Amino acid sequence: MRIIRGKYQRRQIVAPASLPVRPTTDMAKESLFNILENQLELDQLKVLDLFSGTGNIAYEMASRGCKSVLAIDQHPYCVRFIRSIIEKLQIENLQVLQMDVFKFVPTTRQKFDLIFADPPYDSPHFQMLVQLIFEHGLLEPEGLLVIEHSGSEDFSEHPAFGEIRHYGRVHFSFFRQA
Repeated sequence: MRIIRGKYQRRQIVAPASLPVRPTTDMAKESLFNILENQLELDQLKVLDLFSGTGNIAYEMASRGCKSVLAIDQHPYCVRFIRSIIEKLQIENLQVLQMDVFKFVPTTRQKFDLIFADPPYDSPHFQMLVQLIFEHGLLEPEGLLVIEHSGSEDFSEHPAFGEIRHYGRVHFSFFRQA
């Protein structure tokens, strides 16, 4: 995986094969960031990356100058790996916490301009995650939630649902805080 643009562009990140992750493909990530950059001023954003895994999306957000990026993952090896990359690249606007996302969301008092979530595709809690984020008010007014998922998930009935984009097997559903 690589960081596409920004301060750390062209940096290759090689994650250990032992990590239990499915990183977002470069093609899907590049498409996602084209959408985000056309809708948002990234350098003004507080970002939350849920189920961060390798940190792929978090590094890209930090590289592109987001004000702050908080990565959450419960797997200790993923968190250790993200910390090693933060240290190696000396990333100042990225923090990582080892925590279960479903415990973090209802307890945090922070609000974010952009939330990206990439739960395991076999997670039975996709719909619950979206509901929890909105119930607990994690998004700032006009904030954006992006969920990466497989084609088997359908969020179109959610009142905050905006659109879906798909790139191969990767689907992104977009939600807006009113």
